[in-house]
Amino acid sequence: MSRNTRYSPELRERAVRMAIEKRADYPSEWATFTGIAKLFGMSPETLRTWVRRDQVDHGTRVGLTTDERARLKASNARTATCGARTRS
Repeated sequence: MSRNTRYSPELRERAVRMAIEKRADYPSEWATFTGIAKLFGMSPETLRTWVRRDQVDHGTRVGLTTDERARLKASNARTATCGARTRS
């Protein structure tokens, strides 16, 4: 999860679940994010980002999952560390 801990994981899960479940009640996806975000006191963009991440993690949207992204980041950090050692 992101370094930002402004919202609890439970609130994040509830907001994402509600946005997905209530999508049919709104005229557009952005209207869904705007309406649900107001209920939780967050920006629609925050909720949109969370929903996109959830969709990727559950395989309904193409992209790197959270686990894949973490592995790639760790691999890049190891590579950068190795490169720094050889240059010294």
